[in-house]
Amino acid sequence: MEKQLITKQDLIKQGLKEGTARKVIHEAKQVLVSQGFQFYNNRRLGAVPISTVEEILHVKF
Repeated sequence: MEKQLITKQDLIKQGLKEGTARKVIHEAKQVLVSQGFQFYNNRRLGAVPISTVEEILHVKF
């Protein structure tokens, strides 16, 4: 079973700077909330689906 969620730390390990990784996670959470997933409207939640991040960055993980 492969990993389905990604965090800021995972993005940093992939080579993004901390600020950029934080912005990507924030944007992914905004996209998910706009799609009706109110669960992601939580400041403490730091993991988002990899597919959402792939759509934002146009990169396959």
